[in-house]
Amino acid sequence: MDGKKLEYKGEEALKEIERLTAKADKVQCKFLKEILTRNSKTEYLSKYMKGSKDVSAFKQCVPVITYKAIQPYIQRIANGEDSSLITGHPITEMLCSSGTSGRKPKMMPSIAEDLDRRTFLYNLIMPIMNQYVPGLDEGKAMFLYFVKAEMSTPCGLPARTVLTSYYKSSHFKYRGLDPFNNGTSPDQTIFCNDSNQSMYCQLLSGLVHRHQVLRLGAVFASAFLRAISFLERNWVNFCNDIRTGQLDPSITDSECRLSMAPLLSLPNPSLADEIKEICSQTSWKGILCQLWPKAKYIEAVVTGSMAQYIPALEYYSDGKLPLVCTMYASSECYFGVNLEPLCDPADVAFTLLPNMGYFEFIPLGENGTRLMDIDEDEEVRNDKLVDLVQVRLGCYYELVVTTFAGLYRYRIGDVLQVTGFHNEAPQFRFICRRNVVLSIDNDKTNEEDLHKSISVAKKLLEPFNALLVEYTSYADTSHLPGHYVLYWEIIHHGSSVVDLDSSTLDVDKVLQECCIAVEEELDYIYRRCRAHDKSVGPLEIRVVEPGTFEELMDYFISQGGSINQYKTPRCIKSKKALKLLDSNVKACFFSPRDPKWIP
Repeated sequence: MDGKKLEYKGEEALKEIERLTAKADKVQCKFLKEILTRNSKTEYLSKYMKGSKDVSAFKQCVPVITYKAIQPYIQRIANGEDSSLITGHPITEMLCSSGTSGRKPKMMPSIAEDLDRRTFLYNLIMPIMNQYVPGLDEGKAMFLYFVKAEMSTPCGLPARTVLTSYYKSSHFKYRGLDPFNNGTSPDQTIFCNDSNQSMYCQLLSGLVHRHQVLRLGAVFASAFLRAISFLERNWVNFCNDIRTGQLDPSITDSECRLSMAPLLSLPNPSLADEIKEICSQTSWKGILCQLWPKAKYIEAVVTGSMAQYIPALEYYSDGKLPLVCTMYASSECYFGVNLEPLCDPADVAFTLLPNMGYFEFIPLGENGTRLMDIDEDEEVRNDKLVDLVQVRLGCYYELVVTTFAGLYRYRIGDVLQVTGFHNEAPQFRFICRRNVVLSIDNDKTNEEDLHKSISVAKKLLEPFNALLVEYTSYADTSHLPGHYVLYWEIIHHGSSVVDLDSSTLDVDKVLQECCIAVEEELDYIYRRCRAHDKSVGPLEIRVVEPGTFEELMDYFISQGGSINQYKTPRCIKSKKALKLLDSNVKACFFSPRDPKWIP
Protein backbone atom coordinates (compact mmCIF):
# COMPACT_ATOMS: atom_id res chain seq x y z
CA MET A 1 0.00 0.00 0.00
CA ASP A 2 1.50 3.35 -1.00
CA GLY A 3 2.02 6.33 1.28
CA LYS A 4 -0.88 8.42 -0.06
CA LYS A 5 -3.36 5.57 0.48
CA LEU A 6 -2.08 5.01 4.01
CA GLU A 7 -2.35 8.71 4.79
CA TYR A 8 -5.91 8.69 3.48
CA LYS A 9 -6.68 5.59 5.53
CA GLY A 10 -5.37 7.35 8.64
CA GLU A 11 -7.37 10.49 7.97
CA GLU A 12 -10.53 8.45 7.48
CA ALA A 13 -9.96 6.65 10.79
CA LEU A 14 -9.65 9.95 12.66
CA LYS A 15 -12.77 11.31 10.94
CA GLU A 16 -14.66 8.17 12.00
CA ILE A 17 -13.69 8.79 15.65
CA GLU A 18 -15.07 12.33 15.34
CA ARG A 19 -18.27 11.13 13.68
CA LEU A 20 -18.94 8.47 16.32
CA THR A 21 -18.18 10.64 19.33
CA ALA A 22 -20.10 13.67 17.99
CA LYS A 23 -23.30 11.60 17.97
CA ALA A 24 -22.51 9.15 20.76
CA ASP A 25 -26.07 9.12 22.11
CA LYS A 26 -27.64 8.38 18.71
CA VAL A 27 -25.05 5.71 17.94
CA GLN A 28 -25.72 4.03 21.31
CA CYS A 29 -29.50 4.09 20.83
CA LYS A 30 -29.19 2.60 17.36
CA PHE A 31 -26.77 -0.05 18.69
CA LEU A 32 -29.16 -1.19 21.43
CA LYS A 33 -32.18 -1.21 19.09
CA GLU A 34 -30.25 -3.39 16.65
CA ILE A 35 -29.30 -5.84 19.43
CA LEU A 36 -32.94 -6.11 20.55
CA THR A 37 -34.15 -6.55 16.95
CA ARG A 38 -31.72 -9.36 16.23
CA ASN A 39 -31.89 -11.10 19.62
CA SER A 40 -35.50 -10.57 20.77
CA LYS A 41 -36.44 -14.22 20.20
CA THR A 42 -33.64 -15.66 22.33
CA GLU A 43 -34.59 -17.68 25.37
CA TYR A 44 -32.80 -15.25 27.69
CA LEU A 45 -34.46 -12.03 26.46
CA SER A 46 -37.85 -13.70 26.00
CA LYS A 47 -37.79 -14.61 29.68
CA TYR A 48 -37.78 -10.93 30.61
CA MET A 49 -39.21 -9.05 27.58
CA LYS A 50 -41.79 -11.55 26.22
CA GLY A 51 -40.70 -10.89 22.63
CA SER A 52 -40.69 -7.08 22.91
CA LYS A 53 -38.02 -5.08 21.08
CA ASP A 54 -38.71 -1.89 23.01
CA VAL A 55 -35.75 -0.09 24.58
CA SER A 56 -37.78 1.07 27.60
CA ALA A 57 -38.92 -2.51 28.24
CA PHE A 58 -35.27 -3.61 28.12
CA LYS A 59 -34.25 -1.03 30.72
CA GLN A 60 -37.22 -1.80 32.93
CA CYS A 61 -37.29 -5.59 32.75
CA VAL A 62 -33.82 -6.99 32.00
CA PRO A 63 -31.77 -7.33 35.20
CA VAL A 64 -28.20 -6.21 35.84
CA ILE A 65 -26.16 -9.40 36.20
CA THR A 66 -22.78 -10.93 36.96
CA TYR A 67 -21.28 -14.03 35.36
CA LYS A 68 -23.13 -16.28 37.77
CA ALA A 69 -26.46 -15.45 36.10
CA ILE A 70 -25.39 -16.00 32.48
CA GLN A 71 -23.02 -18.93 33.10
CA PRO A 72 -25.72 -21.66 32.90
CA TYR A 73 -26.76 -20.44 29.43
CA ILE A 74 -23.15 -20.29 28.26
CA GLN A 75 -22.50 -23.79 29.60
CA ARG A 76 -25.55 -25.16 27.80
CA ILE A 77 -24.27 -23.74 24.52
CA ALA A 78 -20.79 -25.11 25.26
CA ASN A 79 -22.44 -28.50 25.76
CA GLY A 80 -24.12 -28.35 22.35
CA GLU A 81 -27.42 -26.45 22.67
CA ASP A 82 -28.27 -23.78 20.11
CA SER A 83 -26.82 -20.27 20.22
CA SER A 84 -30.40 -18.94 20.21
CA LEU A 85 -30.42 -19.37 23.98
CA ILE A 86 -28.76 -15.94 24.19
CA THR A 87 -28.10 -14.54 20.68
CA GLY A 88 -29.59 -14.47 17.21
CA HIS A 89 -26.18 -15.20 15.69
CA PRO A 90 -24.16 -18.43 15.61
CA ILE A 91 -21.60 -18.42 18.41
CA THR A 92 -18.28 -19.18 16.74
CA GLU A 93 -16.05 -19.51 19.82
CA MET A 94 -15.81 -19.05 23.57
CA LEU A 95 -13.31 -16.51 24.83
CA CYS A 96 -11.59 -17.41 28.10
CA SER A 97 -10.80 -14.70 30.61
CA SER A 98 -7.22 -14.31 31.83
CA GLY A 99 -7.87 -16.61 34.79
CA THR A 100 -6.64 -14.04 37.33
CA SER A 101 -9.80 -11.98 37.81
CA GLY A 102 -11.58 -14.82 39.55
CA ARG A 103 -10.91 -18.33 40.74
CA LYS A 104 -11.72 -19.88 37.35
CA PRO A 105 -11.48 -18.64 33.77
CA LYS A 106 -14.84 -17.44 32.51
CA MET A 107 -16.11 -18.31 29.03
CA MET A 108 -17.48 -15.38 27.04
CA PRO A 109 -19.59 -16.02 23.90
CA SER A 110 -18.26 -14.52 20.67
CA ILE A 111 -19.76 -14.19 17.18
CA ALA A 112 -18.07 -13.62 13.82
CA GLU A 113 -18.69 -9.87 13.67
CA ASP A 114 -16.98 -9.36 17.03
CA LEU A 115 -13.68 -9.82 15.20
CA ASP A 116 -14.65 -6.96 12.90
CA ARG A 117 -15.17 -4.68 15.90
CA ARG A 118 -11.84 -5.64 17.46
CA THR A 119 -10.07 -5.09 14.15
CA PHE A 120 -11.80 -1.71 13.82
CA LEU A 121 -10.34 -0.64 17.17
CA TYR A 122 -6.85 -1.95 16.36
CA ASN A 123 -6.93 -0.01 13.09
CA LEU A 124 -7.44 3.25 14.99
CA ILE A 125 -4.23 2.96 17.02
CA MET A 126 -1.63 3.95 14.45
CA PRO A 127 -3.61 6.89 12.99
CA ILE A 128 -3.85 8.24 16.55
CA MET A 129 -0.13 7.61 17.23
CA ASN A 130 0.92 9.23 13.94
CA GLN A 131 -0.44 12.54 15.18
CA TYR A 132 2.11 12.53 17.99
CA VAL A 133 5.08 10.48 16.78
CA PRO A 134 6.24 11.08 13.18
CA GLY A 135 8.08 8.61 11.00
CA LEU A 136 6.68 5.36 12.38
CA ASP A 137 6.47 4.02 8.83
CA GLU A 138 10.26 4.23 8.43
CA GLY A 139 11.18 1.25 10.60
CA LYS A 140 9.92 -1.74 12.55
CA ALA A 141 8.04 -2.51 15.75
CA MET A 142 9.35 -5.06 18.25
CA PHE A 143 5.98 -5.90 19.72
CA LEU A 144 5.87 -9.23 21.55
CA TYR A 145 2.73 -11.28 20.83
CA PHE A 146 1.91 -14.67 22.36
CA VAL A 147 -0.79 -17.26 21.79
CA LYS A 148 -2.01 -20.00 24.07
CA ALA A 149 -2.89 -23.54 23.08
CA GLU A 150 -6.59 -23.79 22.27
CA MET A 151 -9.13 -25.96 24.02
CA SER A 152 -12.57 -27.06 22.89
CA THR A 153 -15.96 -27.06 24.57
CA PRO A 154 -17.81 -30.41 24.80
CA CYS A 155 -19.61 -29.59 21.53
CA GLY A 156 -16.40 -28.64 19.72
CA LEU A 157 -16.43 -24.84 19.88
CA PRO A 158 -12.94 -23.34 20.17
CA ALA A 159 -12.22 -22.02 23.67
CA ARG A 160 -9.30 -19.59 23.70
CA THR A 161 -8.19 -16.19 24.89
CA VAL A 162 -9.38 -13.12 23.03
CA LEU A 163 -5.85 -12.33 21.87
CA THR A 164 -5.21 -15.88 20.64
CA SER A 165 -8.50 -15.61 18.77
CA TYR A 166 -7.39 -12.41 17.06
CA TYR A 167 -3.84 -13.52 16.23
CA LYS A 168 -5.14 -16.76 14.68
CA SER A 169 -7.91 -15.04 12.74
CA SER A 170 -7.82 -14.18 9.04
CA HIS A 171 -7.92 -10.52 10.09
CA PHE A 172 -4.41 -10.91 11.52
CA LYS A 173 -2.97 -13.72 9.39
CA TYR A 174 -3.87 -12.12 6.08
CA ARG A 175 -3.43 -8.49 7.01
CA GLY A 176 -2.01 -6.42 4.18
CA LEU A 177 1.46 -4.96 4.09
CA ASP A 178 1.50 -1.81 6.19
CA PRO A 179 4.74 0.08 6.93
CA PHE A 180 3.13 1.48 10.08
CA ASN A 181 2.70 -2.07 11.44
CA ASN A 182 5.90 -3.74 10.25
CA GLY A 183 6.84 -6.10 13.07
CA THR A 184 10.16 -7.79 13.73
CA SER A 185 8.61 -11.14 14.69
CA PRO A 186 7.84 -13.70 11.95
CA ASP A 187 4.22 -14.82 12.30
CA GLN A 188 5.23 -18.44 12.90
CA THR A 189 7.09 -17.40 16.07
CA ILE A 190 3.92 -15.69 17.32
CA PHE A 191 1.77 -18.76 16.62
CA CYS A 192 4.11 -21.08 18.56
CA ASN A 193 2.29 -22.49 21.62
CA ASP A 194 5.55 -22.91 23.55
CA SER A 195 5.91 -19.49 25.21
CA ASN A 196 9.63 -19.93 25.89
CA GLN A 197 10.47 -20.82 22.29
CA SER A 198 8.19 -18.02 21.08
CA MET A 199 9.86 -15.52 23.43
CA TYR A 200 13.34 -16.66 22.38
CA CYS A 201 12.65 -16.27 18.66
CA GLN A 202 10.81 -12.98 18.98
CA LEU A 203 13.55 -11.38 21.10
CA LEU A 204 16.23 -12.72 18.79
CA SER A 205 14.36 -11.23 15.82
CA GLY A 206 14.19 -7.91 17.63
CA LEU A 207 17.94 -7.96 18.24
CA VAL A 208 18.72 -8.81 14.60
CA HIS A 209 16.67 -5.76 13.57
CA ARG A 210 17.90 -3.57 16.45
CA HIS A 211 18.86 -0.62 14.24
CA GLN A 212 15.44 -0.55 12.52
CA VAL A 213 13.24 -0.81 15.62
CA LEU A 214 11.18 2.34 16.28
CA ARG A 215 8.84 1.09 19.01
CA LEU A 216 8.87 -1.59 21.68
CA GLY A 217 6.11 -3.29 23.58
CA ALA A 218 3.81 -6.09 24.62
CA VAL A 219 0.15 -6.17 25.61
CA PHE A 220 0.86 -5.77 29.34
CA ALA A 221 3.80 -4.13 31.06
CA SER A 222 4.36 -7.32 33.06
CA ALA A 223 4.87 -9.33 29.86
CA PHE A 224 7.41 -6.82 28.56
CA LEU A 225 9.37 -6.93 31.83
CA ARG A 226 9.28 -10.71 31.70
CA ALA A 227 10.90 -10.40 28.27
CA ILE A 228 13.68 -8.23 29.72
CA SER A 229 14.28 -10.85 32.40
CA PHE A 230 14.38 -13.52 29.67
CA LEU A 231 16.89 -11.40 27.75
CA GLU A 232 19.11 -11.16 30.85
CA ARG A 233 19.23 -14.94 31.06
CA ASN A 234 19.70 -15.64 27.35
CA TRP A 235 21.68 -12.81 25.76
CA VAL A 236 24.82 -14.94 25.54
CA ASN A 237 22.89 -17.51 23.48
CA PHE A 238 21.42 -14.76 21.32
CA CYS A 239 24.90 -13.43 20.57
CA ASN A 240 26.12 -16.90 19.69
CA ASP A 241 23.18 -17.42 17.29
CA ILE A 242 23.88 -14.11 15.55
CA ARG A 243 27.63 -14.70 15.45
CA THR A 244 27.34 -18.17 13.89
CA GLY A 245 24.17 -17.67 11.85
CA GLN A 246 22.69 -20.76 13.51
CA LEU A 247 19.60 -20.93 15.73
CA ASP A 248 20.11 -22.47 19.16
CA PRO A 249 19.28 -26.22 19.09
CA SER A 250 16.96 -25.77 22.11
CA ILE A 251 14.46 -24.27 19.65
CA THR A 252 12.79 -27.42 18.38
CA ASP A 253 9.57 -26.01 16.92
CA SER A 254 9.89 -26.66 13.17
CA GLU A 255 7.87 -23.59 12.12
CA CYS A 256 9.98 -21.35 14.35
CA ARG A 257 13.20 -22.76 12.92
CA LEU A 258 11.96 -22.38 9.36
CA SER A 259 10.81 -18.78 9.84
CA MET A 260 14.02 -17.75 11.64
CA ALA A 261 16.36 -19.21 9.00
CA PRO A 262 16.23 -16.14 6.68
CA LEU A 263 17.10 -13.83 9.59
CA LEU A 264 20.20 -15.90 10.42
CA SER A 265 21.20 -16.76 6.86
CA LEU A 266 24.66 -15.22 7.30
CA PRO A 267 26.92 -15.01 10.38
CA ASN A 268 27.08 -11.45 11.78
CA PRO A 269 29.94 -11.25 14.31
CA SER A 270 29.96 -7.43 14.38
CA LEU A 271 26.29 -7.29 15.46
CA ALA A 272 26.94 -10.00 18.05
CA ASP A 273 29.84 -7.94 19.45
CA GLU A 274 27.64 -4.82 19.68
CA ILE A 275 25.00 -6.68 21.68
CA LYS A 276 27.58 -8.41 23.87
CA GLU A 277 29.22 -5.11 24.79
CA ILE A 278 25.87 -3.62 25.81
CA CYS A 279 24.56 -6.65 27.72
CA SER A 280 27.87 -7.25 29.54
CA GLN A 281 27.53 -4.01 31.50
CA THR A 282 27.13 -4.32 35.26
CA SER A 283 24.04 -2.13 35.31
CA TRP A 284 21.15 -2.53 32.90
CA LYS A 285 19.82 0.95 33.53
CA GLY A 286 18.81 2.37 30.15
CA ILE A 287 19.50 -0.97 28.41
CA LEU A 288 16.48 -0.61 26.11
CA CYS A 289 17.75 2.64 24.59
CA GLN A 290 21.17 1.11 24.04
CA LEU A 291 19.93 -2.08 22.40
CA TRP A 292 17.30 -0.29 20.30
CA PRO A 293 18.72 3.22 19.86
CA LYS A 294 15.99 4.43 17.46
CA ALA A 295 13.08 3.37 19.69
CA LYS A 296 10.62 6.20 20.30
CA TYR A 297 8.30 4.70 22.91
CA ILE A 298 7.20 1.59 24.81
CA GLU A 299 3.63 0.42 24.23
CA ALA A 300 1.94 -1.61 26.97
CA VAL A 301 -0.92 -1.45 29.44
CA VAL A 302 0.41 0.53 32.41
CA THR A 303 -2.91 1.43 34.07
CA GLY A 304 -4.55 -0.17 37.10
CA SER A 305 -2.41 -2.87 38.68
CA MET A 306 0.06 -2.55 35.79
CA ALA A 307 1.10 0.85 37.19
CA GLN A 308 3.31 -1.13 39.57
CA TYR A 309 5.71 -1.75 36.68
CA ILE A 310 6.22 1.86 35.67
CA PRO A 311 9.37 2.40 37.81
CA ALA A 312 10.99 -0.75 36.38
CA LEU A 313 10.17 0.28 32.80
CA GLU A 314 11.56 3.75 33.47
CA TYR A 315 14.70 2.20 34.93
CA TYR A 316 15.36 -0.01 31.91
CA SER A 317 14.68 2.92 29.55
CA ASP A 318 16.45 5.48 31.78
CA GLY A 319 13.23 7.48 31.64
CA LYS A 320 13.85 8.36 27.97
CA LEU A 321 11.03 6.37 26.36
CA PRO A 322 7.39 7.44 26.86
CA LEU A 323 5.11 4.70 28.19
CA VAL A 324 2.13 4.49 25.84
CA CYS A 325 -1.18 2.86 26.75
CA THR A 326 -3.32 2.85 23.61
CA MET A 327 -6.61 1.04 24.26
CA TYR A 328 -9.07 -0.37 26.79
CA ALA A 329 -10.44 -3.85 26.15
CA SER A 330 -11.49 -7.11 27.78
CA SER A 331 -12.61 -10.60 26.78
CA GLU A 332 -16.24 -9.47 27.03
CA CYS A 333 -15.93 -6.40 24.81
CA TYR A 334 -13.47 -3.89 23.38
CA PHE A 335 -14.30 -0.46 24.77
CA GLY A 336 -12.21 2.46 23.59
CA VAL A 337 -8.94 4.24 22.84
CA ASN A 338 -6.54 6.73 24.38
CA LEU A 339 -6.65 9.87 22.23
CA GLU A 340 -3.62 11.38 24.02
CA PRO A 341 -1.19 8.44 24.01
CA LEU A 342 1.89 10.40 25.12
CA CYS A 343 0.29 11.60 28.34
CA ASP A 344 1.73 10.64 31.71
CA PRO A 345 0.65 7.08 32.66
CA ALA A 346 -1.16 8.50 35.70
CA ASP A 347 -3.30 10.63 33.37
CA VAL A 348 -4.30 7.93 30.87
CA ALA A 349 -7.98 8.23 29.95
CA PHE A 350 -9.90 6.15 27.45
CA THR A 351 -12.59 7.51 25.17
CA LEU A 352 -15.36 4.89 24.99
CA LEU A 353 -16.49 4.40 21.41
CA PRO A 354 -20.27 4.05 21.12
CA ASN A 355 -20.17 1.45 18.32
CA MET A 356 -18.30 -1.18 20.34
CA GLY A 357 -21.03 -2.17 22.81
CA TYR A 358 -24.04 -0.72 24.59
CA PHE A 359 -22.68 0.86 27.74
CA GLU A 360 -24.41 1.63 31.04
CA PHE A 361 -22.97 2.61 34.39
CA ILE A 362 -23.62 1.97 38.07
CA PRO A 363 -22.96 5.26 39.94
CA LEU A 364 -20.44 4.95 42.78
CA GLY A 365 -20.42 8.57 43.97
CA GLU A 366 -18.41 11.71 43.30
CA ASN A 367 -15.41 10.50 45.29
CA GLY A 368 -15.90 6.79 44.89
CA THR A 369 -17.65 6.85 48.26
CA ARG A 370 -19.95 4.00 47.23
CA LEU A 371 -17.13 1.85 45.88
CA MET A 372 -17.70 -0.80 48.53
CA ASP A 373 -21.47 -0.35 48.91
CA ILE A 374 -22.44 -2.68 46.06
CA ASP A 375 -21.10 -6.21 46.38
CA GLU A 376 -20.31 -8.13 43.20
CA ASP A 377 -23.20 -10.52 43.79
CA GLU A 378 -25.64 -7.94 45.19
CA GLU A 379 -28.65 -7.09 43.03
CA VAL A 380 -28.50 -3.68 41.38
CA ARG A 381 -31.80 -1.91 40.70
CA ASN A 382 -32.40 -1.21 37.02
CA ASP A 383 -33.34 2.42 37.61
CA LYS A 384 -29.94 3.12 39.17
CA LEU A 385 -28.06 2.78 35.88
CA VAL A 386 -27.14 5.75 33.70
CA ASP A 387 -26.37 5.81 29.96
CA LEU A 388 -23.04 6.64 28.33
CA VAL A 389 -23.76 10.33 27.74
CA GLN A 390 -25.35 10.81 31.19
CA VAL A 391 -22.22 10.25 33.27
CA ARG A 392 -20.87 13.23 35.20
CA LEU A 393 -17.37 14.66 35.27
CA GLY A 394 -15.31 13.50 38.24
CA CYS A 395 -17.74 10.78 39.29
CA TYR A 396 -16.99 7.08 39.67
CA TYR A 397 -18.91 4.28 37.97
CA GLU A 398 -18.91 0.53 37.48
CA LEU A 399 -19.12 -0.43 33.80
CA VAL A 400 -22.06 -2.51 32.51
CA VAL A 401 -22.18 -3.79 28.92
CA THR A 402 -24.69 -5.31 26.48
CA THR A 403 -23.41 -7.08 23.35
CA PHE A 404 -24.70 -8.76 20.18
CA ALA A 405 -23.06 -12.00 21.36
CA GLY A 406 -25.45 -12.47 24.28
CA LEU A 407 -24.30 -10.48 27.30
CA TYR A 408 -27.11 -8.29 28.63
CA ARG A 409 -26.49 -5.61 31.28
CA TYR A 410 -23.40 -7.55 32.29
CA ARG A 411 -21.20 -6.12 35.04
CA ILE A 412 -17.64 -6.03 33.73
CA GLY A 413 -16.28 -5.42 37.24
CA ASP A 414 -14.16 -2.39 36.31
CA VAL A 415 -14.43 0.85 38.26
CA LEU A 416 -13.90 3.97 36.15
CA GLN A 417 -13.73 7.71 36.82
CA VAL A 418 -14.94 10.30 34.30
CA THR A 419 -12.06 12.67 33.51
CA GLY A 420 -13.48 14.55 30.53
CA PHE A 421 -15.38 14.31 27.25
CA HIS A 422 -14.44 14.10 23.58
CA ASN A 423 -17.47 15.57 21.85
CA GLU A 424 -20.38 13.64 23.42
CA ALA A 425 -18.31 10.61 24.41
CA PRO A 426 -17.00 10.47 27.98
CA GLN A 427 -13.37 9.72 28.79
CA PHE A 428 -12.59 7.43 31.71
CA ARG A 429 -9.63 6.69 33.93
CA PHE A 430 -9.37 3.03 34.93
CA ILE A 431 -9.39 2.84 38.73
CA CYS A 432 -9.50 -0.82 39.72
CA ARG A 433 -11.24 -4.16 39.55
CA ARG A 434 -14.11 -4.35 42.03
CA ASN A 435 -13.41 -7.89 43.18
CA VAL A 436 -9.80 -7.34 44.27
CA VAL A 437 -10.29 -6.67 47.98
CA LEU A 438 -8.48 -7.37 51.24
CA SER A 439 -10.70 -7.61 54.30
CA ILE A 440 -10.23 -8.93 57.84
CA ASP A 441 -13.01 -7.24 59.82
CA ASN A 442 -14.92 -4.10 58.82
CA ASP A 443 -11.95 -2.97 56.77
CA LYS A 444 -12.18 -3.23 52.98
CA THR A 445 -9.10 -2.39 50.90
CA ASN A 446 -9.45 -2.21 47.13
CA GLU A 447 -6.73 -2.60 44.51
CA GLU A 448 -6.18 1.12 44.00
CA ASP A 449 -5.80 1.89 47.73
CA LEU A 450 -3.37 -1.00 48.13
CA HIS A 451 -1.32 0.20 45.15
CA LYS A 452 -1.23 3.80 46.42
CA SER A 453 -0.10 2.68 49.87
CA ILE A 454 2.67 0.47 48.51
CA SER A 455 3.77 3.24 46.12
CA VAL A 456 4.41 5.46 49.14
CA ALA A 457 6.10 2.77 51.20
CA LYS A 458 8.48 1.53 48.51
CA LYS A 459 10.10 4.97 48.32
CA LEU A 460 11.79 4.10 51.63
CA LEU A 461 13.86 1.55 49.66
CA GLU A 462 15.22 4.08 47.16
CA PRO A 463 18.04 5.54 49.33
CA PHE A 464 19.44 2.01 49.50
CA ASN A 465 19.41 1.55 45.71
CA ALA A 466 16.70 -1.10 46.07
CA LEU A 467 13.62 -1.52 43.90
CA LEU A 468 10.32 -3.26 44.55
CA VAL A 469 9.66 -5.19 41.31
CA GLU A 470 6.57 -7.23 42.22
CA TYR A 471 4.04 -7.65 44.95
CA THR A 472 0.84 -9.40 45.87
CA SER A 473 -1.20 -9.72 49.05
CA TYR A 474 -3.18 -12.09 51.21
CA ALA A 475 -5.62 -11.68 54.10
CA ASP A 476 -4.25 -14.11 56.69
CA THR A 477 -6.99 -15.16 59.09
CA SER A 478 -5.31 -18.36 60.30
CA HIS A 479 -4.69 -16.66 63.66
CA LEU A 480 -6.61 -14.03 65.57
CA PRO A 481 -6.56 -11.21 64.94
CA GLY A 482 -6.08 -11.67 61.23
CA HIS A 483 -3.66 -9.43 59.35
CA TYR A 484 -2.62 -8.31 55.88
CA VAL A 485 0.36 -10.07 54.34
CA LEU A 486 2.33 -8.51 51.48
CA TYR A 487 4.74 -10.59 49.38
CA TRP A 488 7.52 -8.37 48.04
CA GLU A 489 10.26 -9.19 45.52
CA ILE A 490 13.06 -6.63 45.87
CA ILE A 491 16.21 -6.16 43.82
CA HIS A 492 19.21 -3.85 43.89
CA HIS A 493 19.47 -1.65 40.79
CA GLY A 494 21.54 -3.49 38.21
CA SER A 495 22.48 -6.34 40.52
CA SER A 496 21.02 -9.17 42.53
CA VAL A 497 18.24 -9.41 45.05
CA VAL A 498 18.51 -7.24 48.13
CA ASP A 499 20.96 -8.82 50.55
CA LEU A 500 19.12 -9.50 53.79
CA ASP A 501 22.41 -10.07 55.59
CA SER A 502 24.03 -6.83 54.42
CA SER A 503 25.58 -4.73 57.15
CA THR A 504 25.15 -1.59 55.03
CA LEU A 505 21.39 -1.84 55.11
CA ASP A 506 19.44 -2.12 58.34
CA VAL A 507 16.91 -4.40 56.69
CA ASP A 508 14.81 -4.96 59.81
CA LYS A 509 14.31 -1.27 60.43
CA VAL A 510 13.73 -0.27 56.80
CA LEU A 511 11.21 -3.01 56.04
CA GLN A 512 9.43 -2.52 59.36
CA GLU A 513 9.09 1.13 58.39
CA CYS A 514 7.74 0.01 55.01
CA CYS A 515 5.07 -1.99 56.86
CA ILE A 516 3.91 0.96 58.90
CA ALA A 517 4.14 3.29 55.89
CA VAL A 518 1.66 1.07 54.03
CA GLU A 519 -0.68 1.06 57.01
CA GLU A 520 -0.51 4.83 57.45
CA GLU A 521 -1.74 5.25 53.87
CA LEU A 522 -4.67 2.85 54.18
CA ASP A 523 -8.13 4.21 54.90
CA TYR A 524 -9.79 5.39 58.10
CA ILE A 525 -11.66 2.14 58.78
CA TYR A 526 -8.53 0.00 58.44
CA ARG A 527 -6.56 2.25 60.79
CA ARG A 528 -9.43 2.22 63.31
CA CYS A 529 -9.51 -1.59 63.20
CA ARG A 530 -5.77 -1.68 63.80
CA ALA A 531 -5.30 1.07 66.38
CA HIS A 532 -8.59 1.18 68.24
CA ASP A 533 -10.62 -1.99 67.73
CA LYS A 534 -7.55 -4.24 67.60
CA SER A 535 -9.53 -6.45 65.22
CA VAL A 536 -6.71 -6.42 62.66
CA GLY A 537 -3.14 -7.38 63.51
CA PRO A 538 0.11 -5.70 62.37
CA LEU A 539 0.75 -5.77 58.64
CA GLU A 540 3.44 -8.21 57.53
CA ILE A 541 5.86 -8.03 54.59
CA ARG A 542 7.34 -11.33 53.43
CA VAL A 543 10.39 -10.83 51.19
CA VAL A 544 10.64 -13.59 48.59
CA GLU A 545 13.48 -15.01 46.52
CA PRO A 546 14.21 -13.52 43.08
CA GLY A 547 12.17 -15.17 40.36
CA THR A 548 9.31 -16.11 42.71
CA PHE A 549 6.76 -14.09 40.75
CA GLU A 550 7.84 -15.76 37.52
CA GLU A 551 7.16 -19.09 39.22
CA LEU A 552 3.77 -17.72 40.27
CA MET A 553 3.02 -16.73 36.68
CA ASP A 554 4.06 -20.17 35.43
CA TYR A 555 1.72 -21.72 37.97
CA PHE A 556 -1.30 -19.68 36.90
CA ILE A 557 -0.54 -20.32 33.22
CA SER A 558 -0.42 -24.05 33.96
CA GLN A 559 -3.89 -23.69 35.49
CA GLY A 560 -5.36 -22.22 32.30
CA GLY A 561 -4.12 -18.64 32.24
CA SER A 562 -2.49 -16.96 29.24
CA ILE A 563 1.01 -15.48 29.10
CA ASN A 564 -0.41 -12.80 26.83
CA GLN A 565 -3.14 -11.75 29.25
CA TYR A 566 -1.49 -12.60 32.54
CA LYS A 567 -1.59 -9.95 35.25
CA THR A 568 -0.09 -10.64 38.66
CA PRO A 569 -3.10 -11.02 40.97
CA ARG A 570 -2.89 -8.36 43.67
CA CYS A 571 -4.76 -10.56 46.13
CA ILE A 572 -4.09 -14.30 46.40
CA LYS A 573 -6.71 -16.81 47.51
CA SER A 574 -5.42 -20.02 45.94
CA LYS A 575 -3.90 -22.31 48.58
CA LYS A 576 -1.42 -23.72 46.07
CA ALA A 577 -0.31 -20.26 45.00
CA LEU A 578 0.15 -19.23 48.64
CA LYS A 579 2.16 -22.39 49.28
CA LEU A 580 4.41 -21.50 46.33
CA LEU A 581 4.94 -17.97 47.66
CA ASP A 582 5.60 -19.12 51.23
CA SER A 583 8.13 -21.71 50.04
CA ASN A 584 10.22 -18.84 48.64
CA VAL A 585 10.09 -16.48 51.64
CA LYS A 586 13.53 -15.26 52.77
CA ALA A 587 12.42 -13.13 55.73
CA CYS A 588 9.33 -11.66 57.39
CA PHE A 589 8.81 -8.19 58.84
CA PHE A 590 5.94 -6.67 60.84
CA SER A 591 4.73 -3.16 61.60
CA PRO A 592 6.48 -2.02 64.78
CA ARG A 593 3.57 0.13 66.00
CA ASP A 594 -0.05 1.02 65.35
CA PRO A 595 -0.87 3.43 62.53
CA LYS A 596 -2.14 6.87 63.49
CA TRP A 597 -5.89 7.07 63.97
CA ILE A 598 -7.89 10.04 65.21
CA PRO A 599 -11.61 9.47 66.09
